[in-house]
Amino acid sequence: MLTKNFTYVAAALTLVGVPAGIAVTGGDVTPGGGVEDAIFAGTLACWLALFALGLQRWPRGILILSLCGVFAMRGALLVHSGAVWPVTAALVAVVLAGHLRFAAVTGSVAVVWFALWDATAGQRSADWVLGSLGGEALWLAAVLAGVTAYRNSVRWRHEVAHRIAQDESQREIDARRRRAEERVEIARDLHDVVSHTLAVVGVHLNVALDAFDAEPEEARASMKLAQEVRNRAMGDLKSLVGVLREGEVPALESLEGLADQVRAAGLRVSVTEFGDPADVPAPVATAVYRVVQESLTNTVRHAGATRVVVTLRYSPTRVVVDVHDDGSGGAGSGGDGSIVDGHGIAGMRERVAALGGALTAGPGKTGFTVRASIPILAD
Repeated sequence: MLTKNFTYVAAALTLVGVPAGIAVTGGDVTPGGGVEDAIFAGTLACWLALFALGLQRWPRGILILSLCGVFAMRGALLVHSGAVWPVTAALVAVVLAGHLRFAAVTGSVAVVWFALWDATAGQRSADWVLGSLGGEALWLAAVLAGVTAYRNSVRWRHEVAHRIAQDESQREIDARRRRAEERVEIARDLHDVVSHTLAVVGVHLNVALDAFDAEPEEARASMKLAQEVRNRAMGDLKSLVGVLREGEVPALESLEGLADQVRAAGLRVSVTEFGDPADVPAPVATAVYRVVQESLTNTVRHAGATRVVVTLRYSPTRVVVDVHDDGSGGAGSGGDGSIVDGHGIAGMRERVAALGGALTAGPGKTGFTVRASIPILAD
């Protein structure tokens, strides 16, 4: 917990706090008085501040050295007050370094030692000694208790953060395992689709071949049926391959959850769907999800919007996605009003183009709109 910044702050506070404390307690009353008082108080503060610069490496040694410095000034009658409070920075450093017992024992011995010194060599009255002893003991207890509470709080936060990181890592491992299991299942499904399709197409081709001369209509019907089986199989294969490429493909049903995340950021989000998304193949569904996700992300990060409207239209031939916000724009604008694509919009455009669709993005009169039109694949 001890850093270079801590040592600098400790030295600065010591340099300012020690003379102020001595002045408040009247401990710099010397026979010379006046300027000499300030010189002696400043000298002690400078030495203690210089010692504090070594707290990061030698906290316990610096505590002992600082107490010796205070005792030397008190023994020479240059200052008449202060026992453990001038070395507060050293006490804090020792506790933060994990040596609470050392700090408590050393501080207690110092309080008793200075009380005995004041009662004998200092020739102080019993009331003054008891008052000083009680004040120093109370200060020592408060410092040790406060720093210990702070240290325990920091350790608890670190432990909680570590546990969260471990849980997150475990969740990631579990997710990867589930994805691996899903990919194995998809591979099995892929094998089943291919083998079933080849078998069915082979049967119909054989029927067409046998009936080609004698019954051309039956042969034509068999060829047509084989073509339909092939088309359905191609759609299934593309969906499965899309899942394998993307890993875990988000479903269109997840769009509402995505909107909830953006609502948590303070934006009003509405999601409206027209048509039936049941027949949308996995690659198109993935592209739709990513377009909405990236558009909402750009709105949250850059647009300064308060409302976002997401509209999805499903038809037998294509899916159209509109994301409109009332902000200043999810992408940058050139000086001539043209749109400067960011990486997000460029990535969305490439993803949509790979499926044979088109994506446009630009500002309007009331905000910024992203529109994607993606055909339903049916080769």
